[in-house]
Amino acid sequence: MTVADADLDRLADALRRSARGTVVFTGAGVSIASGVPSFRGQGGLWTRYDPAEYASIAALRADPAKVWGFLRELRRTLDAAVPNPAHTAIAALEAVGAVTAVVTQNIDGLHQRAGNARVIELHGSDRTLSCLDGGHTFDRSDVEHLADDPVPCCPTCGDVLKPDVVLFGEQLPQAPFRRAEHALRHCDVLLVVGTSAEVYPAARLPGTARRCGASVWEINPVAELGDVDGTIRGGAEDVLPALVEALRPVRSWRTIPRMLRGLRAERWFRD
Repeated sequence: MTVADADLDRLADALRRSARGTVVFTGAGVSIASGVPSFRGQGGLWTRYDPAEYASIAALRADPAKVWGFLRELRRTLDAAVPNPAHTAIAALEAVGAVTAVVTQNIDGLHQRAGNARVIELHGSDRTLSCLDGGHTFDRSDVEHLADDPVPCCPTCGDVLKPDVVLFGEQLPQAPFRRAEHALRHCDVLLVVGTSAEVYPAARLPGTARRCGASVWEINPVAELGDVDGTIRGGAEDVLPALVEALRPVRSWRTIPRMLRGLRAERWFRD
C-alpha cells in the first residue's frame, strides 16, 4: 500500500513541532494484522459470541465453565499473535522520544512485546488473575498449572479465578483511566489508531486531548471520527511504518532536543 505523501508530511510535521510529545490511542484495528480478531464489526468476535453469555461478569458468576471455555480460546489466539509492523513502528517512535505514551483498549500485550515501555491498558490484562470475591491476585505464570481445569479456582481460598480484564458489567479501573487522561492533557498530538472510539468512557479521551490543545489525527481504513485535524485511511501496519520512514532523515529531527526537554513524561508515570 502507498500512503499519500501529503498526509504523511502533515502528520510528520506535527510530530516534529511537538514540544510535549505524542500519545497513541489504539484499539483492536492495530492488532488485526497480528491475527487478533476485532470484537466489533464484520467478522468480529461478538458476531460469533454473545458477550452477555460469554464475556460478562454476570455470566462468569452464573456459568464459569462456559465463560472459561471462551477465555481459553481467546488466550490461545493471543498467545499465537506476534507484534506486527504497526506495533514495532509505535515502539520505534517511543524509542526516539516522539511518543510519550500508548493508551490501549487492547488486552493482547503486543505493544509491550514490541518494545513499548509506557503502555496504559484501559481494559486490563490477563497477565494476572484474581479471585472473584477473595481479593487474591496471582501472576498468570504462577497459576498456569490450573489452565486445564474446567474452572480455575484460587489456590488460597477456592474462589473462581478471573483474568484481570474488564468484562461487560464491570467498570473500567480508575487508576489507568486517570493516567490516560493525564497523558492526553499533556500532549501536543494524539494519534487515534484502529479504533472507532465509540465505547465510553474511553470514547471521551480524544475530546480531552483536543480541549487541552492537542491536534488529533486518525489512522484507520475507514474514517470514524468527526472532529480531527486529519485522517490517513489505511491499515495501521502500513501507515505507521511509513510515518517512521517520513521522520527518519536526520534533518527532520533538528527540533528533537527541544522536544525532549518538553516531554518530562516521567512525572505523570510516577503518579
